[in-house]
Amino acid sequence: MFHTLDIIGTIAFAISGVLVAISKKMDLFGILIIAFVTAIGGGTLRDLLIGNTPVSWMQDMTYTYVILITTVVTILSKSKIDYLRTSLLLFDTIGIGLYTVVGVEKGISAGLNPIICIALGTISACFGGVIRDILCNEIPVIFRKEIYATACILGGLCYFLIQNLPIDNNVVFIIAGSVVIITRLLAVKFKITLPTIYKD
Repeated sequence: MFHTLDIIGTIAFAISGVLVAISKKMDLFGILIIAFVTAIGGGTLRDLLIGNTPVSWMQDMTYTYVILITTVVTILSKSKIDYLRTSLLLFDTIGIGLYTVVGVEKGISAGLNPIICIALGTISACFGGVIRDILCNEIPVIFRKEIYATACILGGLCYFLIQNLPIDNNVVFIIAGSVVIITRLLAVKFKITLPTIYKD
């Protein structure tokens, strides 16, 4: 389940990277680069922070193949994507939900404090998108008032609250990831944002 979630998260982030690159009218090479850094950026930083080197995608070629195939399929099917913003939101949200859980689990495996594990999960989930947005000349979502990193933190907290319950660990993964996804989608739907210190 852990490896499956990691692969699905990679696919979701690769799709979101392709969609942003297409919206910026990049060429094929640019689209591939954005898809790649979006998919592996957060995981790379996570692995470097916990000393897991070479990082995951360098040890397992599955990630590279998955990103390449996902990029090609998304490009070929882009004409069928009618609502670019909605599609981007959905795949980006799925990505952060799955990568939060993967990051938290990696932190636990490294013997880190629960608070650090939650921070690691949030970094895993958010920083691929940060790199993507910076390269695409956008202000990263995490630095705006949207509920983004907050959703990851809630998912991480949920993970630790329910992990000691008598339920299968795979179910814990799914519940915690779902908390991130549902929180993010509800915040967007109902326009719930964090307070800011400036006036619109």
